[in-house]
Amino acid sequence: MHYIPNILFALILIAGVGYFTKNIRKVIRNIRLGKDVDRSDNKSERFKNMAMIALGQSKMVRRPISGILHIVVYLGFIIINIEVLEIIIDGLFGTHRIFAFLGGLYDFLIASFEILAFLVFIGVVIFWVRRNVIKIKRFWNPEMKGWPKNDGNLILYFEMVLMTLFLVMNASDLQLQALGAEHYIKAGAYPISQYISPLFNGMSEASLIGIERGAWWLHILGILVFLNYLYFSKHLHILLAFPNTYYGDLKPKGELDNLEAVTNEVKLMMDPSADPFAAPADDQTEGEPEKFGASDVVDLNWAQLLNAYTCTECGRCTSECPANQTGKKLSPRKIMMDTRDRLKEVGDNIDKNGSFVDDGKQLLNDYITPEELWACTSCNACVEACPVSISPLSIIIDMRRYLVMEESAAPSDLNNMMSNIENNGAPWPFNQMDRLNWSDE
Repeated sequence: MHYIPNILFALILIAGVGYFTKNIRKVIRNIRLGKDVDRSDNKSERFKNMAMIALGQSKMVRRPISGILHIVVYLGFIIINIEVLEIIIDGLFGTHRIFAFLGGLYDFLIASFEILAFLVFIGVVIFWVRRNVIKIKRFWNPEMKGWPKNDGNLILYFEMVLMTLFLVMNASDLQLQALGAEHYIKAGAYPISQYISPLFNGMSEASLIGIERGAWWLHILGILVFLNYLYFSKHLHILLAFPNTYYGDLKPKGELDNLEAVTNEVKLMMDPSADPFAAPADDQTEGEPEKFGASDVVDLNWAQLLNAYTCTECGRCTSECPANQTGKKLSPRKIMMDTRDRLKEVGDNIDKNGSFVDDGKQLLNDYITPEELWACTSCNACVEACPVSISPLSIIIDMRRYLVMEESAAPSDLNNMMSNIENNGAPWPFNQMDRLNWSDE
């Protein structure tokens, strides 16, 4: 009977970690549905970006209020959960505060965790007020209705509850230490929970143990639930921000990839000795030629799909987008959210059928409209604003390439411009011989 709580804890721990692992494998599988792209160059610069942007939050603090609060909540929450290691050992082996032998260091750690827990709670409350009372505009865009809005609030409630449980657990533990209860050795320093502890004055030892054990169990169960909730939430970026910043595109902003097939075609046209009717070497294999651009998520590369899963839905990209600011339909955040939603839909299709079965849908038109794509000015403001190195522009460009090169569906103004460049060597509808007519006046 003495070991039943430890066995129960082990089973819950295995189930929680196992379910999380299963879902993360789905995420990795879905990301690998994308085309291959080489992001193995400049490892030192990539590690630097990961350290500065993902860990150091360097792009977050460009907006000081939300940036500093985010650093407090993010680092505080991560550091506090170092304590989870002690909880796991105690839960598996029936010990209590196993690291108390560290003495003064343990006192310092517990005190630090408490201060951070309090700061996290305050930060989360401020975030909630910004979202729901002040109603900052970027949190109330059309794409933020329904689940995205609820998800943003739900995670805040989660963190409030977890921090409260942590402090209540310590406050009741402090009372039990003062009573000299069995197993509750005097250890740790409690700069915050010492002010909560008087609420339990006069309670019996059995009641205090019930409160302490209840808070302990709810705290670790809450952490396991939170861990598995990440898969269903935008907060998967807590984990994916690190690989996403590492594998970010290091090319100068504004430099676009050339399609190799198009480049080969142009070289063929420029080569007077080439046979214009000969098929290019890479087209002489069996099967359909490669699609130009992207109409669905499997046409994008894996780094773009990683971008979609990493999106924090913070809306900084959309708030900086000049097209969105002038009332256009485009929202770079929606581009990333739609890509992720479609990718999850494709993944669920594979889970259900063993392999993908055509569902008559695709990213283009069913999720993202041409109107949104053509509203983009390609200015890179969204890429510059993103705090975790996401590039909505790269997806927009690939989808526009599909519209132009596969469906000949460019807007009439763009078709006119390209016709003018072809015929007149300039975007304007004037003959080359008339270019200098303006100087006659």
